[in-house]
Amino acid sequence: MTQTLEPRSATTPRGRVDAWLADFEAALAARDAERAAALFATTSFWRDLVSFTWNIRTAEGREGVADLLRATLDGADPSGFRATEEPTEADGVTEAWIEFETAFGRGRGHLRLVEEGAWTFLTTLYELKGHEEPQGEQRPMGAEHGARRDRLSWKEAREAEAAEMGRTRQPYVVVVGGGQGGIALGARLRQLGVPHVVVDRHERPGDQWRSRYKSLCLHDPVWYDHLPYIDFPKNWPVFSPKDKIGDWLEMYTKVMEINYWSSTTCTSASYDEEAGEWTVVLDRAGEEVVLRPKQLVLATGMSGKASVPTIAGQDRFRGDQHHSSQHPGPDAYAGKRAVVIGSNNSAHDICGALWEHGADVTMVQRSSTHIVKSDSLMELGLADLYSERAVAAGVTTQKADLIFASLPYRIMHEFQKPIYDAIRERDADFYERLEKAGFLLDFGDDESGLFMKYLRRGSGYYIDVGAADLVANGDVKLVHGTVRELTEDSVVLDDGTELPADLVVYATGYGSMNGWAADLISQEVADKVGKVWGLGSDTTKDPGPWEGEQRNMWKPTQQPGLWFHGGNLHQSRHYSLYLGLQLKARYEGIPTPVYGLQEVHHVA
Repeated sequence: MTQTLEPRSATTPRGRVDAWLADFEAALAARDAERAAALFATTSFWRDLVSFTWNIRTAEGREGVADLLRATLDGADPSGFRATEEPTEADGVTEAWIEFETAFGRGRGHLRLVEEGAWTFLTTLYELKGHEEPQGEQRPMGAEHGARRDRLSWKEAREAEAAEMGRTRQPYVVVVGGGQGGIALGARLRQLGVPHVVVDRHERPGDQWRSRYKSLCLHDPVWYDHLPYIDFPKNWPVFSPKDKIGDWLEMYTKVMEINYWSSTTCTSASYDEEAGEWTVVLDRAGEEVVLRPKQLVLATGMSGKASVPTIAGQDRFRGDQHHSSQHPGPDAYAGKRAVVIGSNNSAHDICGALWEHGADVTMVQRSSTHIVKSDSLMELGLADLYSERAVAAGVTTQKADLIFASLPYRIMHEFQKPIYDAIRERDADFYERLEKAGFLLDFGDDESGLFMKYLRRGSGYYIDVGAADLVANGDVKLVHGTVRELTEDSVVLDDGTELPADLVVYATGYGSMNGWAADLISQEVADKVGKVWGLGSDTTKDPGPWEGEQRNMWKPTQQPGLWFHGGNLHQSRHYSLYLGLQLKARYEGIPTPVYGLQEVHHVA
């Protein structure tokens, strides 16, 4: 329950926050964007998640704030800004949790004040007025008391809905991809009352995980990975095995009553500009089904399509070869010679499992990789937000998500660098051993470590759960270079090195998600939308200019009615709320003028 706090002296953290919020609200009420912007520090950042902009957008500096407000104030009509907890102060920065309202919804946020004014400001929409989710006191009764003929049971009502959806009733949203991203969004849409269908080619929800190599396990801890509405049980393991995650997703899909079509492949989609709707053609267990939704969401995985290199001699290689996403596990390769091309997460996991099953394993490292030991990442990188310690300190998953979201991407690396400096010092012996073995290490272009690599490019790292030691001590052999060709029974590198092989695994990563748009819709639409993922940081594999937010993720794109959703379990949970609210608003006919629509600087 929100606290009611009494105003305090302007010399206290509470007084400073109250005074700033009052001045800010007064400037907004007067529609004076420049006056409101003057309350921000010269170097400042306002990150808005849908509440003002109907977008996911960060404004930088006073002029950026003023521009955002000039465009959005009349539509948002914000009011009621107030602190919800006692503000705190440390190192000259006052922090406060806030809430507010707009013309169409209710929001939460976070404020950091310095002497010059607001340094960081987060505003998020969490519900639409008149369309609140049926939770708490608003939860459904379930039972319908009284006597009535022709009453339908819950089971009969669900069966009737499933039978009519896509036949006599069209979904408003079709979500292509039923992994954790599509499932999390489906749960949001169900609670928001938006007619939807989530489609996936696998036979059962969770098969995306079950079908991966058997040693696969989440490298992120359980507190980071909850789905919306239902947390993992308190006895759930810290790191979830892939089959356990698969079972959880299947259970979740059922109990959250998601309209989920398994064994269904999207074969094509096209958009009718005049009608403002999609024609989505599906193969549902051999039956062609055509849906006509207004909104199409590609939840086909943050990493996009598997990148499989074209190498001379692939057609004559007599052994097995496949991308890491298709790797069946190590069981069939005991005593075999395995060459794994790549040195990131999947490469290490697969090398480790193959070695454990008696294979002769060689890793081909093509470029430097960032490695961080799992326990160091847990203790130094995540524990303040996602751990039992954090939970005990009152940092709920929702609060942790908002704390993380409150740090603008422009300056996030500055907060990450000290963490990875400490990790490098703590694990100095480990890194020395790896480098002596010839492994090419990096900590990111600016030494900011794993999270920034993930946000910028989604690749280039390994969270070590043991396989790096195999490389360091030589149990997994290490070579460097690129592959020139395959012979009938070997891999040949560009320097002529020949590696005997019975198995080649291409742990070569993934392309941009708009590759799925090219396949399902058209190359023209994929180019119209542009590159998906990355910040425009002008670092390796994340070309500039600066975007300020993840390209095209969870927000409107240049193609009307087309959205991208995905990421890790944390992002699928958190950002499904904002995507769900954007879709719900459109479903209900609420005006959604988008500020700062994503520009296109790169098509792939």
